This record gives sequence, C-alpha cells and structure tokens, in this order.
Amino acid sequence: MKKIAVMGFGVVGSGVVELCDKNAASIRRRAGVDVQVKYILDLRDFPESPYGEMVIHDFGTILNDPEIAVVAEVMGGLEPAFRYSKELLCAGKSVVTSNKELVAQKGAELLRLAKEHNVNYLFEASVGGGIPIIRPLHMCLAANEINEIAGILNGTTNFILTKMIREGMSFAEALALAQQLGYAERNPAADIEGTDACRKICILASLAYGKHVYPQEVHTEGISNITLRDVQYAGDWGGVIKLIGRARRLPDGRLSVMVSPAFISHESQLATVDDVFNGILVRADATGDVVFYGKGAGKLPTASAVVGDVIDCVKAEHTIQSLSWSDSAADTVCDYRQTPACFYLCCRGAKAVQAVRNVFGSVRFLHREGAPAEEAAFITPEGTEAQLAAQIKQLESGGTEILSAIRVLDY
Repeated sequence: MKKIAVMGFGVVGSGVVELCDKNAASIRRRAGVDVQVKYILDLRDFPESPYGEMVIHDFGTILNDPEIAVVAEVMGGLEPAFRYSKELLCAGKSVVTSNKELVAQKGAELLRLAKEHNVNYLFEASVGGGIPIIRPLHMCLAANEINEIAGILNGTTNFILTKMIREGMSFAEALALAQQLGYAERNPAADIEGTDACRKICILASLAYGKHVYPQEVHTEGISNITLRDVQYAGDWGGVIKLIGRARRLPDGRLSVMVSPAFISHESQLATVDDVFNGILVRADATGDVVFYGKGAGKLPTASAVVGDVIDCVKAEHTIQSLSWSDSAADTVCDYRQTPACFYLCCRGAKAVQAVRNVFGSVRFLHREGAPAEEAAFITPEGTEAQLAAQIKQLESGGTEILSAIRVLDY
C-alpha cells in the first residue's frame, strides 16, 4: 500500500480525495498497489465531511511521516505552496500539483530538486484541467520538433466570448452570467485580463522548448475591451474572436510567446471550441497539427489529472527524465514588437477611409449592419508589431480615433 497526503481541501482537493476513495479498485489496478489518502492538510475543519477525520493543520506531520510517498499540492498560490513543495521534494517525497501559478513561476527549480532527490514533480492538472496535454508533450510527441503551440486555455473567457458571438450579449452581460453560473470569480481579473492563460502557455512553452518561460516575459492582453462591434466585424471577415495563448521557436533560437484576443477563421479547429471548453493545438514536424480538447477546469476533471499523476509517481522507480526544463536567461523570449503580425483595426473619423488608405495602402475593409458613416474597419497588411504600432500612431496623429485593435492569426 502507498499512502499519500492532500494539501488543500477546496474544490480540487475534495475531488482528489473523493476519486481516491470511489475509484480505489481501478486505481489499484493501474498503480499495482492500493493508494490511500492518510492526511488532508487545511486551515479549516470539516466535521460534516466523511473524510473529516483525516484533516490535519500541521504541515510537519506530512513532512516527517515516512509512510507518505506522494503529496498532492492543490492549495494554489505561491506561498506556502512553494516552500512546502521544496521541503517535500528534498525529503524524498514526490509532489503532484494543479497549481499553475507555482509551476509557471518556479517550475525549473522544483523540477531540478525532484531530479536531485530521485523523486518526481508532476503537474498534468496545471494547464488543461482534465485534458491530457503535459504527458503527451513530453512522451507521446517526444520524437517531434514542436514548431508551435496555440490554445484556448481559459474556459471563463471562452464562455464570455461564446455568449457574445452566439447570443449578442455585451461583455458586461456575459461576464455577469459567467459569475452567476460559477464560471467566473467575484474578482475575475486573472481570467479576463489573460493572466491565467499566460501562466498556462508559459508551462507549455517551457516543456516544449526546454527553457523556463516566466509570465513577466510574456506580452499579455485580455478580453475586457472586446465589443459586439468587434464580434460583428469578425463575422464579416469570416471568423470569430478567441483569447489565444501561443508560443513558437524562432530561427535564432529565441521564443515568441504571447496571449491576446485574436480573429480566428471559421476553418480553424480552434474556432469551434466554445463555452467553457479548452482547445490546445500542437503543430509538430512529424505529426502535423494535433488538437487536445475538453473541459479545462472543474472539480472532477482536474482531480482526475491530479490522481493520474499520483499513479505515475507510485509506479515510477526514479525521476521521469523526459519531464524537465532548465532555467533560462533574460533573453529567452523575444520582444513581441519584433515579430510579424497583421491586425483588424476599427477606427473613426470624418475621413477615416482615406486616412487608412494613405497610411496602409490597399486594405480589405470590413462591414457590419448599422455602422456609422465615420466608422471604418479593415485588416492591415502584415508587418512587424513595431511597424504596425507606428502606422497606428500615424493614423491617430492625423485625427483618426482607433476604437479597436485585434490580431489576426492563422491556425
């Protein structure tokens, strides 16, 4: 029998304990031994829970118990999760986690400690919830060079955009509905401003390219400025608006990593990923495009990924060598302004159309029903982000007001 501990008894932690109990027979079959939860670490007591007698409040109990081989860290946040995880790995205990913030900021260090102590630090649940993506990247696709990763990595923002596209809701109305249904927090900033998606693409990029990508290196934009006007113009262009996290390796070895709203063609496999679902496209040299799809969050989907990692730790005799990356220098991620792009721009001015032609030359203008006469929307030619930013400033200096600027992507 292998005994484990769970740190955090919130939504995911309670799901982990429930699955270990309910699916004990199938877990035994896959792990080769019984897997039993011995401790649940939390600040609170849970007298009404059937697992209440397992709850403890002292981390040292877990750290110093030689029976505990694997610990599931589902507390969230950087501290004390980082300190606890370090101490557990150094004590020869494997750690599994759903904590995307911790992996995105400290993954290189924790993976190094796991290797030094011949244990494992696994985090399948940190990116796609119940969607398997970490294991396929470092195992199933190991023979490939990963050219690019692009994904809809946040279910809350995808739900909001889906409601705007399908039902014509305003951003504020769709956000309020997401909060009412429990898809968005009371403070939804981490979702709608792109922070959550940024952490996830950092983890995927670090694993795919072997160098740690820090969130502060990644240009990140959210969806709070998206309007129904933009949705209508995207439809006329032939697509939809999605919040996309993406990463690719440039010819000089640096990485291009970004999170932003984008026009995505109806022909893209990502265009049909709706509601709270996530979709992650991996573009590899041997397999071509592979898409992973499913619910990116939720109690049992995320708990399923955590318990899957527990089983892998129980079965592993040594550190899993393929799951690793190294720390990186400050220039791993290139300045996004040096990368090529094209934009959808919506602007307003008495002579907006002529101003656009003067600055950009021949462009494709878009149309929507009921647009004011002074409004013009179009797709820019491709240029570097810096060149396009200068052209946008040129428009503004001539008296044309920029209402929206959204990237156009090809996936």
